[in-house]
Amino acid sequence: MNQPSGAYTSISVNERGVVLFEQHCARLAPAGSECVLAFRRFAASAARGVYSIRAQRDGLEVTPRGPSALVDGISTRLLSSPYLDRVGCYAKPLPPSRYDDVRIRGVATLLTSADGTELFESCTASVIVWTGERLITPPLDRPAVASTAIAALHASGLITFAPIATDSAEPLALVNAVAGVCEPAIATRGPFPKDVRERLEALFVELTVR
Repeated sequence: MNQPSGAYTSISVNERGVVLFEQHCARLAPAGSECVLAFRRFAASAARGVYSIRAQRDGLEVTPRGPSALVDGISTRLLSSPYLDRVGCYAKPLPPSRYDDVRIRGVATLLTSADGTELFESCTASVIVWTGERLITPPLDRPAVASTAIAALHASGLITFAPIATDSAEPLALVNAVAGVCEPAIATRGPFPKDVRERLEALFVELTVR
């Protein structure tokens, strides 16, 4: 059975509720209001854990899954994005997807332009950079998953859009709704500011509800 476009997401549930709850509702919205209502019912009493959520014609498919593989200090590598044929952000693709071909356990694959000069995202998360004055993430016309984390940061005025050069020395972090903020090990980049990370983490807590 074909799944509705944009009708797949991964969530983290803690004692407060679903991290980035409203952003996940927006991601599921293209599947219809019944899907969103089903998600709200599930979230109201969901146990702690990580889940994959798929829209079905008769409701939701909820699958418990393991924690994110993203951890502070994770190693990185560079590869061209497997979605260079796309223009702009797109709905999180249902697995299996082209991302499977660029993922290695214990490594965050940073996905780039065809010439390798510009970063778009990682294989499991969005890329953010601290310029010394502001947080930036790649422009919306670059091929990347439409991120719940970036949607939340942008709506809160904490991030703007600008190209990210692969060879920049500016501090870089990865963000998604399951791992939160993760600082990979990149020897050529400076440390991500602690106070900036704390602001991001505080927002994630604020936006964790049922």
